[in-house]
Amino acid sequence: MAGITLEALLTELVAHYGWLQLSELVPINCFKKDPSLKSSLTFLRRTPWARTKVEKLFIQFKAEAQHEA
Repeated sequence: MAGITLEALLTELVAHYGWLQLSELVPINCFKKDPSLKSSLTFLRRTPWARTKVEKLFIQFKAEAQHEA
């Protein structure tokens, strides 16, 4: 994704959904077990399929937010 860092993207998703709902939307262990921004970023940077899921959720979240505005 151009123009936004993975850290900013994840921070915004966590602020909106919280870790619990985020773990339901993207069921990966780094969101379920003792989640933290640092551990999640490490996992997402090393795991392309998980990063793709999170990026898709972010795009959907932004599209919905723009639609509501």
